[in-house]
Amino acid sequence: MATHPVIAAAPDPLGELTETLDHAASAAIAQATAGLSPATMAQAFSDWWLHLASAPGKQLELAAKSARKVARLTDYAMRKVTGGNPEPAIEPLPQDRRFADPSWKQAPFDLIEQAFLLNQQWWHAATTGVGGVTKHHETVIEFATRQLLDTVSPTNFVATNPVLQKRIVETGGLCLAQGARYFLEDMQRTMRGEPEAGAEDYPVGEKVAVTPGKVVFRNRLIELIQYSPTTDTVRPEPVLIVPAWIMKYYILDLSPANSLIRWLVGEGYTVFCISWHNPGSADRDLDMEDYRLLGPMAGLDAVEKITGATKIHGVGYCLGGTLLSIAAAAMAGDGDERLASVTLFAAQTEFSEPGELGLFIDEAQLHLLDGMMWGRGYLDSSQMGGAFQMLRSNDLVWSRILTTYLMAEREPMNDLMAWNADGTRMPYAMHSQYLRRLFLGNDLAEGRYQVVGHPISLSSLRMPIFMVGTERDHVAPWRSVHKLHMLTGAEISFVLTSGGHNAGIVSEPGHPHRHYRIATRPQDGAAPGPEDWTAVAEQKEGSWWLAWGEWLDRHSGETIAPPPIGASDHGLPILDAAPGRYVRER
Repeated sequence: MATHPVIAAAPDPLGELTETLDHAASAAIAQATAGLSPATMAQAFSDWWLHLASAPGKQLELAAKSARKVARLTDYAMRKVTGGNPEPAIEPLPQDRRFADPSWKQAPFDLIEQAFLLNQQWWHAATTGVGGVTKHHETVIEFATRQLLDTVSPTNFVATNPVLQKRIVETGGLCLAQGARYFLEDMQRTMRGEPEAGAEDYPVGEKVAVTPGKVVFRNRLIELIQYSPTTDTVRPEPVLIVPAWIMKYYILDLSPANSLIRWLVGEGYTVFCISWHNPGSADRDLDMEDYRLLGPMAGLDAVEKITGATKIHGVGYCLGGTLLSIAAAAMAGDGDERLASVTLFAAQTEFSEPGELGLFIDEAQLHLLDGMMWGRGYLDSSQMGGAFQMLRSNDLVWSRILTTYLMAEREPMNDLMAWNADGTRMPYAMHSQYLRRLFLGNDLAEGRYQVVGHPISLSSLRMPIFMVGTERDHVAPWRSVHKLHMLTGAEISFVLTSGGHNAGIVSEPGHPHRHYRIATRPQDGAAPGPEDWTAVAEQKEGSWWLAWGEWLDRHSGETIAPPPIGASDHGLPILDAAPGRYVRER
């Protein structure tokens, strides 16, 4: 019987050209719109407007609200004119500190403030609660309207801001000139790709990331740091920390006074931490599986060889916690029982309610983001940072413009701010997969996430789990973090601590004004909802680190002599002193 050779399909030049044109167009649109999809905005606006236009009841409600607000403002103004001391028509939200200065209580600025707040409240009512509008579109419209209102806040203009006027008078106008110099300096730094002014005062390895240790393993994606013991004996279970690669690992090793790693070493644990390579264009094809294998799995293998431990405490922060959860579920499916426990800091495993970050996650947004990343092969830290700043525009954008560039009051740099200015990149393949499979598809929570061609399930996690959520987290809202209770029957000790995504984790003992709540769901116990959990959680003052230390002690064995640093006989010699090379990559 005659056989015919298989002829490979010839490349399709037209297909490659059209794909290139589409990516280039998406990249150009993304550059022009700061990464916001015009298609998403148009769909959201039309959805809201058409439903509002066909809702006479909602229109009547808004008209009545408008009349009431005008009456309240008029009544306030009349009482003020007649010499009274009336109650404000409206108070700012607790988190809105723009009008805290007493100058805003003086005429006519009090009327300007009151009118703005009433108008802001009316627009919130107008953009929410319109029947028929999809939840995502409603959130997008409410957010976009809030951003537009923030741009015209009376705090942003000399004519309507009494605090700024007072500053100009006090300095003879010099604050405006100095603010302009600050603006030019920051623009030049941005164009040169340099961090914010003052970040140079916190050099890595000198002021931050100074806990003594050695790099004992390196591959194309990670360096593994083993920290030097400071106690005569240690727990037999070492700790492997998997930080997020959105930023650099030393959020957990800032200054000696607030370094979680230094504190943990001092508690008698052998600590290893992954330091991620800052990817460039050559790393565009690194995907989630590469991060799993070259990250936590390679780290676990190295820790086991160095220490000889059969049980290891896994710790993951933010995206590193999500990856650790994926690795732990895959290990459970393979019968790999090396994880003695899992600790997750502000890490999501269920993404159906990701908070306001979900504003940037839909098919149109991700198509635009793919185009943005396609040309260079990565997403730059400045592009990610812009999205996070938009979520808190009052605090991170307009407040900074006012204080730094108009009032010439530059906020002093600290170690946490310096770390936040030391951004990293995200490779094209990994970031696209992460957003589509986890944020958009919620594949991990719904049993569709595959490792080596097989779906994994978080229900297979049976080791004790310690989880931390933070009260003001805009990146991983605590109610979303809490959802792991619904996905596994493992024992879960959940902590809700004061602070945000970063400051809530950097919560060393002795830090003032810290508090937390804690409650433990026993293995195979009922899964509490967030409100039910809050009702039973114990309120405590101080740092949650102490509660975590006690929890680790309960799940660890009796102390032993510290293991050696590195293991040359296993091909794991000491390569460098901590913090290593990768953390210095820009």
